[in-house]
Amino acid sequence: MAAADEKKKIQNARMWRYFLNAAADLIEEKGMSNIKIREIADRAGYTSSTVYNYFQNLSHLKFFAAMRYTTAYFQDLPNYMKKGENTIDEWLYGWECFCRHSFQYLEVYSLLYIENLGVIPEKMNQMYYEVYANELINLSEEVQSIITHHNIATRSTLFIQKTIEEGFIDEADLDYIANLTMLIWTGMMTNLLNLRKNVTKEEAAKNTMHYISRSIIDVVIPEKKHLITYEYGRG
Repeated sequence: MAAADEKKKIQNARMWRYFLNAAADLIEEKGMSNIKIREIADRAGYTSSTVYNYFQNLSHLKFFAAMRYTTAYFQDLPNYMKKGENTIDEWLYGWECFCRHSFQYLEVYSLLYIENLGVIPEKMNQMYYEVYANELINLSEEVQSIITHHNIATRSTLFIQKTIEEGFIDEADLDYIANLTMLIWTGMMTNLLNLRKNVTKEEAAKNTMHYISRSIIDVVIPEKKHLITYEYGRG
């Protein structure tokens, strides 16, 4: 029975790759909002009905295809975080990495972290990494703990929990700053998608980090502020 289950798991993973590769190619060619199930099935060499054997609907398929775009972000994340001198610095550099990547692919990251998918994204995130567990190889446990939680505020809360012990942030401010930073990013992303802001992607990342870094530093205990060395764009 175990062998049969393992065989089915491998087969499912193979089919996922066919469809997600096809969807990713079409996203590059036509944009996230312009692809259809039939086109994805045709590109993968299967029928539309076969797609529905593996994915509930187009939104779910788009979500899993969009996750492929996060690979570059996850690979860059450790390099950004190691610039930091302390947990607050590391968090700020982690945010900068996320902003730089997310504003490069507005539709993709909006789908992943803002849009209503009809299901809890955490469950879909878990399903993705069950199939693509290899994407977590060579990532530190700290980074894995961040990316395997889909909710941005939850990621932040888990990561900065230790800042309480380090004396950087009061426990009462933890959820506040985790949620505030997420809302700042969401607001800028929504403004760009709705053409409310006429800025370049680099300007969007820089402006967002300006608000995020100021908000974070505001809740750092005064005696610790001088220890924050974060600088946007540091090589």
